[in-house]
Amino acid sequence: MNEVSIDCRDIGEPLWRDAAEAFALKALEKLGLEDWSLSVLFCGDEFIQNLNREYRDKDEPTDVLSFIMGERQEEEGNERYIAGDVVISVPFMERNAAEFGVSPDEELKRLLVHGILHLSGKDHENNDESQPMLVEQERILAALQGEHIL
Repeated sequence: MNEVSIDCRDIGEPLWRDAAEAFALKALEKLGLEDWSLSVLFCGDEFIQNLNREYRDKDEPTDVLSFIMGERQEEEGNERYIAGDVVISVPFMERNAAEFGVSPDEELKRLLVHGILHLSGKDHENNDESQPMLVEQERILAALQGEHIL
């Protein structure tokens, strides 16, 4: 069984926290990932900018960061994969939605799936929609089309 924990920094507790957790669990299932534990942190631009500066040498906010832990842990006779952390800037996500002409709900779902794909070891060279990881991202989003967070 998969586990998702959600926390917030520099922003208030969102009313949609439980819906985000449920969506992340469904995304893990659609990706065929089992016995995963991951954390999702929703934050403001300043918090993610500090992480981006410290870990990527980019002194600017970004929309999503993924930090792979990638450890296996024995838990009550079952092996669990401790995937890592997905960090999402809520203000950046809202700006992305406006810039791309999509709903904040759609953009938040895209960032969650994007972060999870990075934790699964996938990557992309650029943001061209033909990149295999981005093709898979859109496939998962299409499969979860009826799900909503916001």
